[in-house]
Amino acid sequence: MGVPEPLAGRMSMAEQHEYLRARFSRRTMIRGGAVTLGAVAGGAFVPGATARAATPNRRPGGTDTVDGALVAPFGRHLAYGNDPRTEMTVSWQVPVAVNKPFIRIGTHPWDLSHRIDAEPRPLHTPAGVGASGDHTQYYLHARLTRLKPGRTYYYGVGHAGFDPAEPHLAGTLGTFTTAPARSEPFTFTAFGDQGVSYHGLANDALILAQNPAFHLHAGDIAYGDPAGQGKTSDTGFDSRVWDQFLYQTESVAKQVPWMVAYGNHDMEAWYSPNGYGGERARWELPDNGPDADHLPGVYSFVHGNTAVVSLDANDISFEIPANLGISGGTQTRWLERQLKKYRADRDIDFVVFFHHCAYCTSTAHASEGGVRDEWVPLFEKYTVDLVINGHNHVYERTDVIKGGEVAKELPIGGTAHPETDGVVYVTAGAAGKSLYAFSAEQSYQGHEKDVESVSSFVCVDGGRQSEDVAWSRVRYLDYSFLRVDVTPASRGRLATLQVRGIAETGETVDHFTVARRAR
Repeated sequence: MGVPEPLAGRMSMAEQHEYLRARFSRRTMIRGGAVTLGAVAGGAFVPGATARAATPNRRPGGTDTVDGALVAPFGRHLAYGNDPRTEMTVSWQVPVAVNKPFIRIGTHPWDLSHRIDAEPRPLHTPAGVGASGDHTQYYLHARLTRLKPGRTYYYGVGHAGFDPAEPHLAGTLGTFTTAPARSEPFTFTAFGDQGVSYHGLANDALILAQNPAFHLHAGDIAYGDPAGQGKTSDTGFDSRVWDQFLYQTESVAKQVPWMVAYGNHDMEAWYSPNGYGGERARWELPDNGPDADHLPGVYSFVHGNTAVVSLDANDISFEIPANLGISGGTQTRWLERQLKKYRADRDIDFVVFFHHCAYCTSTAHASEGGVRDEWVPLFEKYTVDLVINGHNHVYERTDVIKGGEVAKELPIGGTAHPETDGVVYVTAGAAGKSLYAFSAEQSYQGHEKDVESVSSFVCVDGGRQSEDVAWSRVRYLDYSFLRVDVTPASRGRLATLQVRGIAETGETVDHFTVARRAR
């Protein structure tokens, strides 16, 4: 039971949170501690100097834990730290509270002698909040630092009674590879709006086959909150959906850093004033953004020659305003500083990813005016190479855009030069949830149907504003994801991003190149 709808309509997310605090005890809110750090220096692992473990919720019958030998970890997922060359976080879940959780790690599967304590972050959802019942989820995190660049590590996660170094548990081991010290070719993948479904599972299988260095998930991750309005009055919320999602995703995320941005369905208002308390329990992302406590999905990292910037478009969304203005402008100011810094670095090209679409013609959400107002001018000022969005459950790709107009047509197989042409925007939101629709015919590789104008709308302050657009180049309405092959500049050759839209069938539905001259 959330805030009654008549009240919810007049209350901000923070006010709704305070209302619920009065109804539920402190036990209903997320309880967690600081990150437990582990350092890896040339093969020597050193625990962090400070760590606070969360107090687990008591189980029925008065016991805190069960026999650890009866409990297997699941839902392993990786995330880069602030420096992907030397930092990685391993996160996982257990179904009940366990004693002394830890990670073992080494450079060979037969040598996992280095053991580091993990930090538990139990997340309690009380009876009366959606369909979850009185339910506690137990998330665990181990942040590793001082790793060696370009090195593959083997790891196993465990707890008292379950030690992955035991021979009979060797099948539970995972691997990860840090980013290289120097720029070299690599591949990454991206999509948004996955949830739990057969199509999500199929997309994961295809993504694993691409052998990506990392994966970008542009918001709307598990859909624990199917309403997606960021209100405590949202119906159908079920925190247990996250257990299913992390289990589904583990086949990829246990070995590929799964880097998330937060969408509207990721604002779970019951856990904190800004709706991200649950996400802070589940994910440990880079903390180099403008406000890691209130904007945990805003960060950046550099892999080789490519800088990736994750943004929180809930902060500037007119369409779904639950968190509108939560940063007070600090996120946009931070974004400009980051873009200016990266563009001054002669060795870096970069992409930006976030949830709400700057440019899309889907009949569901179409384009977000807040993004166009706040961030598009910065993308153009600093010649951002590629912008990846979700939110609309379609695949759509624009021509090259500058000043809201088509600066250069970009047919399938074409090449864009961001320094002179403008910015290309891709909506890759067909990762697994039910599909949306277009007002115009589909047009994709082998089935091109060029149109002069597409009728659509943009979400602005006060509602929807109709528009007819000429920038919609590729429209594909089936499950899909994005593959990007990165090639650094060398011997006078251009640095390139070879971008492909790949359907769930494995068919290529779009491909184009973004090229940047060596500086």
